[in-house]
Amino acid sequence: MPIKKINQNLYLMKKHFYYFFAVALLLTTAIVGCKEIIEEIKVTGVTLDKTILELLIDETTTLTATVHPANADNKNVSWESSNINIATVTKNDAVTATVTTKAEGVVIISVFTEDGRQKATCTIAVGSPPPPPPHPAEPELIWVEGGTFIMGCLDGTDEDCLPNERPEHEVTLTGFHIAKYPVTQRQWKLIMGNNPSRFQGDDLPVERVSWHDAQEFITRLNDASGKNYRLPTEAEWEYAARGGYRNQGLKYSGSNEVNEVAWFVDNSENKTHIVGKKEPNELLIFDMSGNVLEWCNDWFHQNYYSNSPQIDPQGPSETINRVQRGGGYLSPATQCRVSRRHHATPTSISNDPGFRLAHP
Repeated sequence: MPIKKINQNLYLMKKHFYYFFAVALLLTTAIVGCKEIIEEIKVTGVTLDKTILELLIDETTTLTATVHPANADNKNVSWESSNINIATVTKNDAVTATVTTKAEGVVIISVFTEDGRQKATCTIAVGSPPPPPPHPAEPELIWVEGGTFIMGCLDGTDEDCLPNERPEHEVTLTGFHIAKYPVTQRQWKLIMGNNPSRFQGDDLPVERVSWHDAQEFITRLNDASGKNYRLPTEAEWEYAARGGYRNQGLKYSGSNEVNEVAWFVDNSENKTHIVGKKEPNELLIFDMSGNVLEWCNDWFHQNYYSNSPQIDPQGPSETINRVQRGGGYLSPATQCRVSRRHHATPTSISNDPGFRLAHP
């Protein structure tokens, strides 16, 4: 073969070699580049901006998740509440959510990454909002735990019982609150803006009020305080006066000696006295055997005890008079007994009726 032809072939082979080498180099570079482009940057973790919170019911807060690393390709997350009855969580965008509280308790809000299911949590304690401050006319209340007692004139304990105090009978009551003291003139003036009392003094019990007057006071107090005060039922009044579940079977409210617990005709000097100055009864309730008579919610019936309900009696259907209890500063000792029943028309205003509040 001529030398010239051989040189031409060598040249072509060399040219093709360089061509194929360049193509291979380009293909290799392209493959590596594509691999770098295709290879996703994985999520390695997630954190929350808040991990422990204390919130009140009906509050909202926003949680923000931070996905790591910052240049991760998929930063989407999902959210979960451990108890949707306590708090719900609603996704806002890729990394934030709103938590809304609904009830008291502890709830865990979790965030999960879509890539790799990484997890972070926020523990939230949900509490009730504090109650509003009490209205200055609201009473100090005593809790009277529910229970069963013997109501009426007790054989072997009471003397001078009237027929309307018999027969003694078993009564079961649901628990309730009752005021530690009868309503004072300070409380009355704050609500009503007047003072009907014969004996004036802020810490004296209000007196010379009818049953309807007491109801008007209660309505206005409830409007002002947002509460549900009421007059006690006759059964509630006697149960509280006897000391509730701590009942010792005493003749008067807190003692068998009337002078220890009551302002009555023999020691009152014919006037009312500052509440709480005599001894309390077993539940630390004062003045239930004297100072002022106290209106109850019930209508009065002479023979009600013969057929009254055994559980939470509410008194008879409408009659003429409403029940009064407790004895007053003009009452003899026998009328201060815890079983003694008094009554008057609901419009009646005399020298010594006042009242005491109860609350569900």
